Amino acid sequence: MVIRGACTLRKRQVLLFFVLLGLSQADTQSKRYSVAEETEIGSFVTNLAKDLGLVVEEMSSREARVVSDDNEKHLHLDLRTGDLLLNEKLDREELCGSTDPCVLHFQVVLENPLQFFRAELNVRDINDHSPTFLDKQILIKISESATIGTTFLIENAQDLDVGNNSLQNYTISPNSHFSIKIQENEDGKIYPELVLDTALDHEQEPELRLTLTALDGGSPPRSGTTLVLIKVLDINDNVPEFVQSLYEVQVQEDTPIGSSIITISAKDLDTGNYGKIWYTFFHASEDIRKTFEINSISGEVNLRSQLDFEIIQSYSINIQATDGGGLSEKCTLLVKVLDINDNPPEMTISSIAKTIPENSSETLVALFSVRDQDSGDNGRILCSIQDDIPFILKPTFKNFFTLVSEKALDRESRAQYNITITVTDFGIPRLKTEHSILILVSDVNDNAPAFSQTSYTLSVRENNSPALHIGSVSATDRDSGSNAQLTYSLLPPQDPHLPLASLVSINADNGQLFALRALDFEALQAFEFRVGATDRGSPALSSQALVRVVVLDDNDNSPFVLYPLQNASAPCTELVPRAAEPGYLVTKVVAVDGDSGQNAWLSFQLLKATEPGLFGVWAHNGEVRTARLLSERDAARHRLVVLVKDNGEPPLSASVTLHVLLVDGFSQPYLPLPEMAPERAQADSLTVYLVIALASVSSLFLFSVLVFVAVRLCRRSRAAPLGVCSVPEGHFPGHLVDVSGTGTLSQSYQYEVCLMGGTGIKEFNFLKPYIPNPEAHDTGRNMGDDENFGNSFGFSGR
Repeated sequence: MVIRGACTLRKRQVLLFFVLLGLSQADTQSKRYSVAEETEIGSFVTNLAKDLGLVVEEMSSREARVVSDDNEKHLHLDLRTGDLLLNEKLDREELCGSTDPCVLHFQVVLENPLQFFRAELNVRDINDHSPTFLDKQILIKISESATIGTTFLIENAQDLDVGNNSLQNYTISPNSHFSIKIQENEDGKIYPELVLDTALDHEQEPELRLTLTALDGGSPPRSGTTLVLIKVLDINDNVPEFVQSLYEVQVQEDTPIGSSIITISAKDLDTGNYGKIWYTFFHASEDIRKTFEINSISGEVNLRSQLDFEIIQSYSINIQATDGGGLSEKCTLLVKVLDINDNPPEMTISSIAKTIPENSSETLVALFSVRDQDSGDNGRILCSIQDDIPFILKPTFKNFFTLVSEKALDRESRAQYNITITVTDFGIPRLKTEHSILILVSDVNDNAPAFSQTSYTLSVRENNSPALHIGSVSATDRDSGSNAQLTYSLLPPQDPHLPLASLVSINADNGQLFALRALDFEALQAFEFRVGATDRGSPALSSQALVRVVVLDDNDNSPFVLYPLQNASAPCTELVPRAAEPGYLVTKVVAVDGDSGQNAWLSFQLLKATEPGLFGVWAHNGEVRTARLLSERDAARHRLVVLVKDNGEPPLSASVTLHVLLVDGFSQPYLPLPEMAPERAQADSLTVYLVIALASVSSLFLFSVLVFVAVRLCRRSRAAPLGVCSVPEGHFPGHLVDVSGTGTLSQSYQYEVCLMGGTGIKEFNFLKPYIPNPEAHDTGRNMGDDENFGNSFGFSGR
């Protein structure tokens, strides 16, 4: 983007608007102050705070400063008092030369809001310079034939002071031949002329020495003198004549030293020595004598020192041609210095902001002024900055510009800007000046923390050790410094019954999650909670993420046998008729495992049997069946130990003991268990058979009645007296899992076995299932006599 200076109106149609806006912010009337030159440093000039109608505190708060047009620090503003003081001794002659009055222009700049006040300081002249003659001796050749009243030009004196302190009068030492006549140039400067009052006589006085005194108008006056040497010559009646009275020449300021500028020529009609002409500068200032020189014989004018258009634009040189007889004539040489583009633009930074906050627009970054000492197109200025940055240049007052942000900045997109201000003139070749400004964008807390994931799933195996590291959450913040420092925390759970504070904790600095206590899969399989990340900005910003913790099952629960019950007061006995065919269902071992998955897969195994090979256990469902036909030789009482084992690693197991009693029929009295009648077990088997045969015939009817009554009583009362074993009806608690997937105990195999206590011989009642299973009975009836028939059921027996 490019903005031209005050003299460039093509780039922006709104430039005039901004110029008028800057002028509206400045005081339309300049403040005028005066001070004498050579006044001591620190001398009081004025109180700016009072002149501008401001309180002293505003001078400091609004960063008041004084900016001179020549960028020199002539003045100093004391912000504590509002006094404007001299920063250096001012030499009026050095600052302004012969210009009168000598006025230094400066501006008072105030910020917040931006204001300009124009002012000027008049440096008054004091009489600190005496008139001086550049030549210690002035030689004048006068013919003795000169008539009375003839005037002769004399070199004038130089006085750097102005006004009344400048050169005012000339006097000459008393003599009988000459007097002084004062003349005035077109520029108002006086010069002396020597007037012949009485005729000269070369033979009487071939030479005269007079003292010429120059006086200024100061108080007290100062003076300077020089010696005037007058040589009386013989008669010379022709004066030199120039071809033209005015010579004009144009010289570029970069012309090399020693170059010839022009040759001045004059003619004299006299012959001999009277016809010879010598050329000299006449009434030439010190600047002219330092810059040019003339060949007294040829009249060639050469350059003695470098020209500078920015200091002096033209020279008016008086050249005098004098012949050998002392007659002279003058002409004027006008030298015009042509400007070249030899001065690059100058830029002065008045104020600069190194850091600006993001999210703020129209922020003042820098205030600066520009100038170019060249003229014309060489002095026209164009200011510009890069196109790809959100900053613009605005003209304010005269040659002042401001650099401001065009829109709100975003530190996260770009944290700093290297702005190059380029000031270019329109000369040939074009010269430019560049100044780089590094602007840092300070951070504002405008970005909330962001988690790497919206949700996290963590796994932890049950029975973990307390304070176990189970995972981490991570969030980032695009801001910087304290605005990017994050603190992690657990948010209140949505489930009010979840004791989150006793389950997990989080490291506030790095987001690491820890299990505070051992978890139990059987009590809690998974739980969810939210974590928050909050930065340390003001105001603080935060975000949330969902964390799901999945508890993995461990094989920490042994199988639990539901049936037959192992804690009954009396063991349960299963009755099996001796006429049972192979595959006859004796009972079913029902067990559950509190674990899940393969840790809850149960298998059944016949661990120990009184008579191996007689019974078998189905490995997958725990059914105990006969493996072959029963015979009279098989023992009446059998003790089976069934092992229930899960599929965990390492596997856990439980065992259950079954008591099986073989009977010839349901009318056979219940035989006491081996543990209850050890002596009878050793009785003669033939006697037992005879007793059973006699009793069975006589007691058949009575036994049937007793069985019927016993069944009715068992169904009505679930709390059986000593000697009664029952299987609980209904479903088992919900936390017990049936490995077959059909319930706690298959309805096809729910039995009630009631053992009635009595004297020594107990009766029994074998009841059918609550819901008969025809398929099971059909299967039993259709089995063959094959001894290996039990193997087809997958029995495991010994």
